[in-house]
Amino acid sequence: MTEYRVLGRTGLQVSPLCLGAMMFGGWGNPDPDESARIIDRALDSGVNFIDTADVYARGQSEEYVGRALAKSGKRDQVVLATKCHGVMGEGPNERGNSRRWIFQAVENSLRRLGTDWIDLYQIHRPDPHTDVEETLGALTDLVRQGKVRYLGSSTFPAHQVVEAQWAARRRPLERFVCEQPPYSLLVRGIEADVLPVAEKYDMGVIVWSPLAGGWLTGRYRKGQELPRTRRAERLPQRYDLELEPNQRKLDAVEQLARLAEEAGLTLIQLAIAFTLRHRAVTSAIIGPRTMEHLEGQLGADEVRLSDDVLDRIDEIVPPGVTLNAADAGWQPPELTDARLRRRP
Repeated sequence: MTEYRVLGRTGLQVSPLCLGAMMFGGWGNPDPDESARIIDRALDSGVNFIDTADVYARGQSEEYVGRALAKSGKRDQVVLATKCHGVMGEGPNERGNSRRWIFQAVENSLRRLGTDWIDLYQIHRPDPHTDVEETLGALTDLVRQGKVRYLGSSTFPAHQVVEAQWAARRRPLERFVCEQPPYSLLVRGIEADVLPVAEKYDMGVIVWSPLAGGWLTGRYRKGQELPRTRRAERLPQRYDLELEPNQRKLDAVEQLARLAEEAGLTLIQLAIAFTLRHRAVTSAIIGPRTMEHLEGQLGADEVRLSDDVLDRIDEIVPPGVTLNAADAGWQPPELTDARLRRRP
């Protein structure tokens, strides 16, 4: 039986496994009927939490989720989360965290999802061009209008999580009640800062990519042909084995796979259970593309890793370490644009 967890200090009860819908639509599974069956199976198993975003397949993921919930009649039973920020059009104002775009984006998401309200509305990434007070002011208005119930951030560095909390107190405004960072056996950087900050401010934590973008599914092993995926083609810095950080990941995966086998678990179970064992984590997002993927991940929240297993994991990938910085999900623009580090 699913043991639900409280999202931060909201009183909202969510399942430890959150169904991520990024793979529904053109980015993964183009079949809306199969996507609906996957959603129904997840809900029947006790999952009550679904996460999507407007940018996933340019709105198609939201449409698939909306159709599935309308067909099943289970909208009221689901904690429905989506996000805005990503590029959704050709115009310069069809993206980002401005008041103008947030107001338009939420209306678009409500329409695609076929609902009158969004339980959790998240800002997908920081926007260096927009004051966080403007963003929170717009989001606060949406809460007061009843279109949004709760607010969250996604992939914010620790200092911007703190900045947003203080901005909300200062005005005062509705605050982010949760953060959604990347976290896995291979991507542990948030243990050093984001997770302690989330605990400090009583925020829920919904971690994305607990399988490290496929690295922890068992498909990436030494001595076997590595999968060719669109994700690998689009993000070579995360998958190209000519790069030393990715070789380190492959070495770690071998050791973790052996550890999982010794513990009588699949690597997938070990990976998801690990993220859920951290005391700051509320839910882990699973993102199946097929029913087979879903079945292999359901039940991982019931696995309890012993302290001995957790200690072995710490020996393979030390706490607070991300083996490849490209897996962190977002980097400050100062790190990617040399002009921002140098005086003219």
